[in-house]
Amino acid sequence: MSSRSDRKQPERSSKADSGFTCPECGGKEVVQDLEKGERICASCGLVVSEHRIDSGPEWRAFTSDEKDARSRAGAPTNYAIHDKGLSTMIDWRDHDSQGKRFSAKKRSEIYRLRKWQIRTRVHSSVDRNLAQAMSELDRLSSQLGLNKSIKELAALLYRKLIVRRLARSRSIDAMVGASIYAACRLRNAPRSLEEIARHSRVSRKKIGQHYRLLVEKLNLKMPISDPANYVPRFVTELDLPGIVQQKVIEILEQAKENRTLVTGRDPRGLAAAAIYIASILTDHRVTQRDIAMAAGVTEVTVRNRYKELVQKLNITMAP
Repeated sequence: MSSRSDRKQPERSSKADSGFTCPECGGKEVVQDLEKGERICASCGLVVSEHRIDSGPEWRAFTSDEKDARSRAGAPTNYAIHDKGLSTMIDWRDHDSQGKRFSAKKRSEIYRLRKWQIRTRVHSSVDRNLAQAMSELDRLSSQLGLNKSIKELAALLYRKLIVRRLARSRSIDAMVGASIYAACRLRNAPRSLEEIARHSRVSRKKIGQHYRLLVEKLNLKMPISDPANYVPRFVTELDLPGIVQQKVIEILEQAKENRTLVTGRDPRGLAAAAIYIASILTDHRVTQRDIAMAAGVTEVTVRNRYKELVQKLNITMAP
């Protein structure tokens, strides 16, 4: 005969719930009986509610590997894939999971499966458009070194235009470039139109035209480009220490207080000039030519912005 301690006890959890008040005694602490699906007042024992649905899994796991093995959920949706990653992917490599090469018969079977799988995934004009656009987006994001959040935001902006049919008969490559440019600005990690056009198949002018169309059709409120957002990338490309970046941010903060220094100025030129000043003040000198190449501006722009900053901010430069 088993003792009382050997019997299976119902799983319970007791906690103070700020939104719970017992209608009988006014208590705040509630006990949840997960086995019976009941909520019980810890003070007077009143069963407040019953037949609660357990939304958790019916299985138990004690390690992360066991949890991953038993989980039946797939990967999260990904807007950067034309079908959001919900379909099956058949790899182009003719090898199995152990690295062994398929036989000729197996290769022909996989080829037919891959061909029909592609046909079933892309069956409408919108799907074909998205498939081509997401392929170009993946290529451009890789060339520009963009992170996942920017890539997915660009894909989401493009999807909104295509699904709502707001951009008919438009260049796919130009619209993808415009979506990336808008996503970078929205995420405060700006890339210039010239930089995107350098890796794209269309010109800077065409990307700019499609960007204005995208902003107009989606009613986007684009933030004003801040020169400080360019600084970390330029400093990294020039291989300068952190003290230079800190000094650059200080100079740009002072420049913002004087509206005439910022209004109507290319933020890349301001960031480049501030880096040049900071490199001299911290004794980590870099030539104007190297800074101009890293920032994507001309040496004349760097010199003009440098003179304005030094004059208006009364910065004393070392000889």
